[in-house]
Amino acid sequence: MKTPLLQFTDKGIYCEKAKVYLDPWKPVDKAIISHGHADHSRYGHKHYITHHRNVPIISHRLGEINVAGKHWGEPFLINNVKFSLHPAGHIIGSSQIRVEHKGEVWVFTGDYKTENDGISTPYEPIKCHTFITECTFGLPAFTWTPQDVVLADINNWWAENRAEGKTSILFGYSLGKAQRLLKYLDTDIGEIYTHGAIENMTEVLRPLVDFPKTTLITRDTKKDQLLGNIVLAPPSAHGSTWIRKMVPYVTASASGWMTFRGARRRRAVDKGFVLSDHCDWSGLLSSIKETGAEKIICTHGYTDIFSRYLREQGYDARTEATQYGEEETEVALASKSTATV
Repeated sequence: MKTPLLQFTDKGIYCEKAKVYLDPWKPVDKAIISHGHADHSRYGHKHYITHHRNVPIISHRLGEINVAGKHWGEPFLINNVKFSLHPAGHIIGSSQIRVEHKGEVWVFTGDYKTENDGISTPYEPIKCHTFITECTFGLPAFTWTPQDVVLADINNWWAENRAEGKTSILFGYSLGKAQRLLKYLDTDIGEIYTHGAIENMTEVLRPLVDFPKTTLITRDTKKDQLLGNIVLAPPSAHGSTWIRKMVPYVTASASGWMTFRGARRRRAVDKGFVLSDHCDWSGLLSSIKETGAEKIICTHGYTDIFSRYLREQGYDARTEATQYGEEETEVALASKSTATV
């Protein structure tokens, strides 16, 4: 029986012909990394290959590593297997990984979204025979409102809180979501303050994107300075002593999971904004159709439901277990910050 071009192993997605792994979750000799979130770019590999915009991100997160940066569409050969990286649109520097050998083409998406957020290189459909896709939001219930509408709602929420003399605290992942929010916050309303984990990552990305001015919250920051202004914080800061000292405040979370009221209750936030860095249901389906692929492998999310639907539509679809899921190890990122009020 022919060995598949890519195999799912206990270490990660493996290309045996090239002896290289894609987003492995255990230490390996050579890894091609799709993007900087902790579930996809882990510490301990001997050699890393990724898009050049992702190099400063994973270097910041992982420390001193042996990493090579590639450009979009730049082909590179490893043992006669041709690889190239293509925009995934998930976060800054996020890539799909195209793998080709003897005319057979596989594409691994990592995480991706089809909506252009204005800071990440927009998603680009790639023709292939086998498409490895996430399906984090692979249910028909997930349908995203256009970004500009959601961001306008966020700025209106902030303005209303300011009028009531309250601090607005907006939760989003330190890498990706926080910068997407920051880019479009209306500084005519007030000032933008940041938790240390978000401030540190944003400083890494400022050479790539023109972000508004932010102020890091430190031990010397007074509560009165925050009133009427907005604070960007990682989800791990919710309920901490760091945030309790900001009273009076109003909280909100920006996430695709805010589609469900139950998720808002579980996260104990006052407001939920539906804004995701992943595809919604229609985005997943349109992406798959555009690849022309007959074989679809679903790796994380609503894998069983989504793959069953694809089979009903005539695709050769199956699931594979991986260790992808949570976007970031937020607790680890937050612990690097000494920011306190």
